[in-house]
Amino acid sequence: MAIESYLWQGAHATAQGALKAGVNYFAGYPITPSTEVAEFMAYALPSRDGIFIQMEDEIASIASLIGASLAGAKAITATSGPGFSLMQEGLGYAIMAEVPLVIVDVMRGGPSTGLPTKPTQADVMQAKWGTHGDHPIIALCPASVKESYYLMVKAVNLSERFRTPVVFLTDETIAHMRERVQIDVDEKLYIEPRIEPKDPRSYKTFQPDERLVPHQAKFGTGFRTVVTALYHDESGFQNTSAEVAERFNKRLVDKVEKYIDEFYETEEYNLENSELVFVSYGASHRTVLQVLNDSKNPKWGFLRLVTIWPFHDRLIKEKLEKAKVIIVPELNMGQMIREIQRLFGDTKKIVSVNRWDGELITPDQLRKVAEQA
Repeated sequence: MAIESYLWQGAHATAQGALKAGVNYFAGYPITPSTEVAEFMAYALPSRDGIFIQMEDEIASIASLIGASLAGAKAITATSGPGFSLMQEGLGYAIMAEVPLVIVDVMRGGPSTGLPTKPTQADVMQAKWGTHGDHPIIALCPASVKESYYLMVKAVNLSERFRTPVVFLTDETIAHMRERVQIDVDEKLYIEPRIEPKDPRSYKTFQPDERLVPHQAKFGTGFRTVVTALYHDESGFQNTSAEVAERFNKRLVDKVEKYIDEFYETEEYNLENSELVFVSYGASHRTVLQVLNDSKNPKWGFLRLVTIWPFHDRLIKEKLEKAKVIIVPELNMGQMIREIQRLFGDTKKIVSVNRWDGELITPDQLRKVAEQA
């Protein structure tokens, strides 16, 4: 074991995690507050025989990622709200064509240009429903600089494991803060391999394995690979019959949601004894930690969502079963609270604490709500 200490920025930790996971291709367009990810990758990738391209816009960026991934690269981009909006059609294509890639979305104030240098958490529902149609999505949300490193490794692994895009949903506060990070440089982290087909004669582009995931050949390796975002059969050729459409879309969703227990992640504190539970994620969770540290209330606890999507209904319901009051602090007008309300209806008191003015929820603001709940 060799422990090294670093003073990392969240964006740099994210980039370091991507490199650790084997990312060798980055295509993106500068946008506040995600540009530091691109800057680090521009510096680091060439010396590792990787490729960095500054594209003309975000539409071109995600299109470039799709092509690079199909050619065998581990590919990521980094953007923020307006750029993420432009990527939605490409995101849908990548989901439908089962192309592994990661989009780092550093959330900022919106809509539109909004508050470029200020934090919000207003892209939560966009990450889930931004592209049209019924589709799976995996979104992960870090709450510290160190977690940005390890969670980015997981994001890349999940994109490879499920052959689907993953959204790394961080925010301006986490991406721009600096913290001391201790890393075991000898640690052998698991890196998901990309399984490749062996026999060109029996190969079908979208033939799923027992886990419902196809293993596509890299372009240019002698396999007949057909890729389309139209509904298609296992060969990859267009087939828009009702039977094929139903079967394909169900597999697309099932390949992720049937295996949610493999990757779904939360952090919790004192749930067994708590009558009041904070449900939080990202930067807002740091306010929760301060409130709990200051109050020392033995009847308060927290449930932090690390995996934002898909939402694990059964698990969340079990973990919050004993809570009488649930408080959901968010840097938006109320998005994740809708999922909590959907689960519990009026059987529990559910309280929203929100800011969307570019400032963080303060410990005093959150504590007062908890004391009055």
